This record gives sequence, C-alpha cells and structure tokens, in this order.
Amino acid sequence: MEKSFDFAKAPGHLVRRAQQIAVSLFMSELAAEDVTPVQFAILNAVMDTPGIDQITLSGRVAFDAATSGSVIGRLETKGWIKREPDKQDRRRKLLWLTPSGQEATLLMKTAVQRVQDTLLKPLNQEEAHQLVGLLSKLVAGHESQLKQAEGGDVDPSDRS
Repeated sequence: MEKSFDFAKAPGHLVRRAQQIAVSLFMSELAAEDVTPVQFAILNAVMDTPGIDQITLSGRVAFDAATSGSVIGRLETKGWIKREPDKQDRRRKLLWLTPSGQEATLLMKTAVQRVQDTLLKPLNQEEAHQLVGLLSKLVAGHESQLKQAEGGDVDPSDRS
C-alpha cells in the first residue's frame, strides 16, 4: 500500500505554516492598531521612500498592483497615507505618509520587531540567522527565475 505525501517534511507546507504563525503573531501583537502585515509593509516602504509611486511600491512589497491600490485606499481612509497624482504624469499616483501615518508606523515598528523575535524564539541565534539567510536565498532565487522568465533581470537585494 502506498503511503500518503508527508506534509510534515514538505518545504511548501512548512513555509505556509510558518506564514500562518507569523500572521497570527502579527495580528495578535498589533490588534489595537487594526493593521495587517501587508498594510504595515506598505506603510514601512512609503516611510523609507516618500513620494514613491504605487506601481514601484507594489513591486517593493511583492504585492500585485491592483490589490495594493485597495490596501492603499484603506490606509488613506485611516488618514495614514496621502495619495497625489504625479505632476508630470497625472495617471501615476505618488504616496506619502501623513504625520499621523508616520507616527503610527514608527510606533508599530517596535511591535513588529517583537513579532519577529517571537517567531524566531524556538531557534537559537545561529539557527535564526541561518533560517533568515536561507529564506532570503530561496526568495531571491525564485524572484530571479521569475524575472528571467519575464525577460528581465532582477537584483535580489532590490526588495525591501
């Protein structure tokens, strides 16, 4: 009799479970802020690059442009992001954090770091460093393959 697939040792399953745990920890730690990991990633990227356009931002946070637009809309409704048309190309939308968005993002950064520390808590420092390095290598390798398949080059260090 054939045995079933061993999900407990499947990298895809383990990455998915780790993501579920990471999101659960994030949502628990930041419940009072009513923000999702994707919303925080967008706020953080806009804080790092004020005036970034929506399309570039979507690539930076590895999220599709259409969905990013609705997430940005929710952040705009909260008063955390300001969206304005580019003066040279009015179709292009540029993004800035509002003062309250800047303050909220800075306050959330500490909580987000606690989430990262809690996520890695079962590992010792060397294991945690190795895991992050291997995950970075895995993501960069697949992003490079995707970019090559699309006919372009990618700089793996270009993702924030």
